[in-house]
Amino acid sequence: MSKRDFLTVTDLSADELALVLSLAVRSVSSLSHPLEGLGVALIFEKPSNRTRQSMEMAVVQLGGHPVYTRGEEVQFDVRESVEDVARTMSGYHAIVGARVFKHEVVERLADAATVPIINMLSDRAHPMQALADVLTMTEVLGSLAGRTVTWVGDYNNVARSLGEACVMLGALIRYGTPAGYGPSVVEVARLAALGSGAVETFEDPSEAVKGADAVHTDTWTSMGQESEREARVRTFSPYTVTMNLMRAAAPGAGFYHCAPVYREFEVSTEVMDSDLSHVVRQGHNRLHASRGLLAFLSGVC
Repeated sequence: MSKRDFLTVTDLSADELALVLSLAVRSVSSLSHPLEGLGVALIFEKPSNRTRQSMEMAVVQLGGHPVYTRGEEVQFDVRESVEDVARTMSGYHAIVGARVFKHEVVERLADAATVPIINMLSDRAHPMQALADVLTMTEVLGSLAGRTVTWVGDYNNVARSLGEACVMLGALIRYGTPAGYGPSVVEVARLAALGSGAVETFEDPSEAVKGADAVHTDTWTSMGQESEREARVRTFSPYTVTMNLMRAAAPGAGFYHCAPVYREFEVSTEVMDSDLSHVVRQGHNRLHASRGLLAFLSGVC
């Protein structure tokens, strides 16, 4: 089997995405421990709760040994080059995951490594989160083909990866963002070309949410944007997902958030703690989605 990397959702075909999701819901015993006796390096330039916990346990469930590595231990392009790290890690591990600040780092890792590279988050993409997002929505809604999924807030790395996965699975993805914070015309065209789904953009969050089957959001200020926090709070305050906003969605529409959640900013506590919220389930599905992807990259089908 040739080396496969997972840097963005689009590294999979629509059929392969469906396969990963099917592997995610299979029993652990049916996957036959494809990582038995093998190591998986997990490099974290940016810390994370869910990513570390889910990836380590997914590796263990597949029979492997996860090796958590802090960014300061490798110091890309300071202690040694990204390429030297990739080549060295390839001699120890069956798969290397990296959670980084700059997307070019995972691209350089993939170019130099002889084992699969997984992007556990970069400034451009969060494909592991997208897997958990669409897995959760398919559990709640069934097939996403013909469904409407709305993103409210900043068009960030999570929003981009979610849009890719939704279009590939046949859903309509709507973005409700302030002016200057949404996808460009070129980006909308790129997303729309990925599959049978479609893309729409709005500045009014109520219009974006109208009739939606699922409503997603994320923090308004990502790691590395702390200096912009006050300005972002002013800009995004009309985009808080409240119960009033959720009433514009389809009856029974669910609320989704990649977490951590900043209550009373991007979402009200009322929505977060309501029966509409699938956020905890999303977090749990990070484990199952990670296991499905690792199994896929290990040749399980």
